[in-house]
Amino acid sequence: MKKIMNQPTDVLAEMIRGIVQANESTIEQVPNTFVVKQKELAKQVSLISGGGSGHEPAHAGFVGEGMLQAAVCGQVFTSPTPDQIYEGIKSVNTGNGVVLIVKNYSGDIMNFEMAKELAELDGIEVGTVVVDDDIAVEDSTFTQGKRGVAGTVFVHKILGAAAKQGCSIEELVSLGNQVVRQLKTISVALSGATVPEVGSPGFTLTETDIEFGVGIHGEPGYARETMCSSNEIAQKMIEKLKKAFSWENGEKFAVMVNGLGGTPLMEQYIFYQDVRKHLDRELDVVFSKVGNFMTAIDMAGISLTLLKLEPEWVAYLTEPVAHTAW
Repeated sequence: MKKIMNQPTDVLAEMIRGIVQANESTIEQVPNTFVVKQKELAKQVSLISGGGSGHEPAHAGFVGEGMLQAAVCGQVFTSPTPDQIYEGIKSVNTGNGVVLIVKNYSGDIMNFEMAKELAELDGIEVGTVVVDDDIAVEDSTFTQGKRGVAGTVFVHKILGAAAKQGCSIEELVSLGNQVVRQLKTISVALSGATVPEVGSPGFTLTETDIEFGVGIHGEPGYARETMCSSNEIAQKMIEKLKKAFSWENGEKFAVMVNGLGGTPLMEQYIFYQDVRKHLDRELDVVFSKVGNFMTAIDMAGISLTLLKLEPEWVAYLTEPVAHTAW
């Protein structure tokens, strides 16, 4: 294993220190925690997300005005503890309450729920939106039901813009649940991810194999196939998404092509133009993002997220924010 780091046990603490130092005018670390928060908080409902580390820039890279007010970081591929999440909730509550955006993994659900209960005992109003956009499999290593993956970042952006405009907790939870219902993601992996403290990939693929539906922690997918062209990969993933959506021609969609950590932007853009070649025959793509938004450390691969849009969501997605990760 070759990684630019010091000690594997110090990865989380040193990464958070670096994130904060690189963005010290807008974010800060809550003392004695692994919570990254926005420095100057507006009088609005605050949004918090988080989960295990290793998915950067998610979630700390999306902390700031117009998106998240805080991100709670667990150890690599490990849910943050309830006390860390609880400290995060307290640190950004401005009296208007908090909405938690939680990816659908058993540990995340349990720990965020425990933290919510602790905060409610303090009189803080807390709502929750659970994201389960991965259509690959119903049950997996870390969860029952569908997994929460890169589409979560669209939820951050839409709810972040709505919260900035003054939406209440109830309105944000309702909006978030609607976004999740219209949000679907599928992935393909070309290699496994290497957790620093483990030192070897969680799974291996031969030079001629790819696997569709792999999760962001390396959870098994639904099909291992022979490597093929970008165009063929795009076609197979879109066919799977089309079955999940049952869309009608001309419907408006947002698209996200997300690198899983080890795939160059060159390949991501090649894949994106293949995706558009297929989608433009049937759909009206009105918003797109290409880049690394929710990775799996150094996994080579890509995910494709489609969001069926409501008219007002376009303005939320295009509302400017200063985060380099977006």
